Amino acid sequence: MSTGRWVVTSAWPYINSVPHLGNMIGSILSADVYARFLRMMGDDVVFVSGSDEHGTVIEVEARKKNVSPKELTDLSHDYIVKLWKLWSISFDNYTRTESETHKEFVKEFMLKVFRNGFIDERLQVIPYCSKDEIYLPDRFVEGVCPYCGFEGARGDQCDNCGKLLEPEQLINPKCVLCGSTPVFKNRKHWFFRLDKLEKNVFEWITKHDLLDENVKNFTKSWIETTGLAPRSLTRDNKWGIQSPFPGSEDKTIYVWFDALLGYLSATKEYFTKLSNESEWVKYWLDSEAKTAYFIGKDNIPFHAVILPALLMATQEPYVLPTLISATEYLMYEGRKFSKSRRVGVWIDEALKIVDNVDYWRYSLVRMRPEDKDTNFKWSEFVRFVNNELNDHIGNFIHRVLTLIHRFFGGVVDDVVLTDNTDIEFRKYVDEVWASYKSLMYRAKLREASELIVKLSERGNQYVNVKAPWAKIKENVNEVKSTLNVGFTAVLTLSIMLYPIAPQSSEKLLKTLNISRERVVVRTHPIELVKLPHKINKPEQVFTKIPKELVDILLDDSRREQYLERVRSELNNERPEVLRF
Repeated sequence: MSTGRWVVTSAWPYINSVPHLGNMIGSILSADVYARFLRMMGDDVVFVSGSDEHGTVIEVEARKKNVSPKELTDLSHDYIVKLWKLWSISFDNYTRTESETHKEFVKEFMLKVFRNGFIDERLQVIPYCSKDEIYLPDRFVEGVCPYCGFEGARGDQCDNCGKLLEPEQLINPKCVLCGSTPVFKNRKHWFFRLDKLEKNVFEWITKHDLLDENVKNFTKSWIETTGLAPRSLTRDNKWGIQSPFPGSEDKTIYVWFDALLGYLSATKEYFTKLSNESEWVKYWLDSEAKTAYFIGKDNIPFHAVILPALLMATQEPYVLPTLISATEYLMYEGRKFSKSRRVGVWIDEALKIVDNVDYWRYSLVRMRPEDKDTNFKWSEFVRFVNNELNDHIGNFIHRVLTLIHRFFGGVVDDVVLTDNTDIEFRKYVDEVWASYKSLMYRAKLREASELIVKLSERGNQYVNVKAPWAKIKENVNEVKSTLNVGFTAVLTLSIMLYPIAPQSSEKLLKTLNISRERVVVRTHPIELVKLPHKINKPEQVFTKIPKELVDILLDDSRREQYLERVRSELNNERPEVLRF
């Protein structure tokens, strides 16, 4: 891929819960790593997302607490924004569905699609909970999937087989709020005519050569098996964006359609804040622009079918998804993350347990479930920090820089390599860098992170073989060559770490005497310096998790007591709606 203009996005997190580690690597963190990488490669990037705050969940919660939904979401949004900063998430614009720019954009966009003949009015069977006295959105009805028999299917989608559903299709449906059986009533609603765009979507997905195979295969299978049917895009709940269609004044836009268009409205809002509103068009209506989406696999239908179909329905040259990176699920010690069952670790809790955010970022990327469901294990977290970051990566970096400082006063000389061991290792560094770039551009973040570990392991072997401490008195030139190659490897590692562990990388670059403003790599990290080059005094960047904490984290009973204590303390800081 060549450099270019990108919009990088992550699925909008729903505002009624603090994201857990699985949410983090499935969307926000992965998107941040990708956005940082693109910027590092010199690309023009706008990184956007926002809080998804509409819908019945918030409406019901606000009713229970006798406050307005807006009051509830204001507190939650502010808290989540603070967490993104603590996690070094580099959003250009993190907004919300209550943004006036977003609300107006959604209305105008939907009216355009309506006028083009892709939205029509029809009757729909809607579940109504007599006990709670509300019409239930599809996600508030659960039952048995009619396709695969999964017992926890929701009224909009089965998490087991991935099929999109309607609530009335469920076997033995129940209201998720009270457990009662809803009654079904005929209501007038407005539908998006996906069926009219089936051929266009299928042709686009078939010809696309950059989408993950799980995204392509799921979408093609869905279209070939059942075809695309009209999809309801209005709801009877009050908390949301008012429907703009004539006669639909008592409806709101379904939160999924609402949030999907947030990627566009957030870009527009970003440039509006910069007093350059029209600039957003270059990122969404220019054929040279690219878009990247980071989501969990349960969101594939909305991003690989509904979003491109919506963009096509405008009959304007909107940029269709360039990359959709859909992870499998991150499990927690073999179980699903669950707020109600208190299973897992949430991102504010994580930083109370180990306060170095780069340790979490690095470990989650190393666990990223790119091709199958993966377990978060405390033993793996400890291994990634203590063994990989500290013993392999940190050790290699510190050895090389300390030797440069001790033998040559911190100066790295330009040399002509003649020793085969030097030449082979330098070639390996170049090969690793090329592979890393290729994998990162395709959002294979975990695979790319493996190269960081391999380079550091090979680097330690290289230093052991060359043993510069034993040769400094007899062959200074050979030692200069060894440390020249070692410096190139350290610099390359520091740059490879930057998207994943930015704070640690910046410390390393400071030691290497490279200013942060200069970190744009067009070809190879070595271009960032002009030899001879003087480094600053080396300091340890990584340290191990203390043994007493490791002992707690690896002991099931002690760990659960410890986590409950952390959670209890945090509940005093969290807004009430986010406590559990």
